[in-house]
Amino acid sequence: MNFDLKEIATASMVLFAVIDILGSIPIVISLRQKVGHIQSGKASIVAACLMVAFLFVGESILKLIGIDVNSFAVAGAFVIFFLALEMVLGVTLFKDDEPESASVVPIAFPMIAGAGTLTSILALRAEYYVENIIVAIIVNIIFVFAVLKSSKKIERILSKNGLSVIRKVFGVILLAISVKLFATNINALL
Repeated sequence: MNFDLKEIATASMVLFAVIDILGSIPIVISLRQKVGHIQSGKASIVAACLMVAFLFVGESILKLIGIDVNSFAVAGAFVIFFLALEMVLGVTLFKDDEPESASVVPIAFPMIAGAGTLTSILALRAEYYVENIIVAIIVNIIFVFAVLKSSKKIERILSKNGLSVIRKVFGVILLAISVKLFATNINALL
């Protein structure tokens, strides 16, 4: 075992920034308002399983189906872009057949374990030991679970107007992230 606190801390910070669950609070609250209930535990467990599985077999799966990491990241950029447009413009682009709850889609995937997170995991794998990345994933999932579980309390603290402002601000930030993710990866495709 090659546990290294510095690697764990760095990988945790990278994943924390990419997952950006704090920035996703307006999306989480909006989803909870649409569907009535978020299965925090299920979403966290599924996201953790997706991330760990992708750590081991992600690049192989993408190669098997003929997709490179850059194409995967560009697709993720489009998903993030449309989520951000919903937030900024106050429109609904993502329509589902009235789900009973939000857990696996869209919370576990693509919000928590989305293209950016999975691509980052592949990048971390090239630099760090696998066991340190797994610990970083677990640390982030515990934090994600806590935020998802507290979404009602967070909503009460922020109020409707506060949520609207935060939603639009984070929508613009998500737009910028999607553009950056797209620009960074489209060059490698061309």
